[in-house]
Amino acid sequence: MTVDRLIRIIAGFMIMGSLALAHYVNPGWLWFTLFVGANLFQSGFTKWCLMASILRKLGVPDTNVDPS
Repeated sequence: MTVDRLIRIIAGFMIMGSLALAHYVNPGWLWFTLFVGANLFQSGFTKWCLMASILRKLGVPDTNVDPS
């Protein structure tokens, strides 16, 4: 599993989770959805993502390593 794939998985989970919380608990959770979307938007321009930095520090590889 690479950093890019994990970022997409985590962001998707956060968006779906916050939408579910907004629907079932409190509409204020939509602010969290906006926060995640804004971070994805800015990382597209700046090529910097806090989650990517955290995952790299945890030892997640940037690319798949070919065993051959």
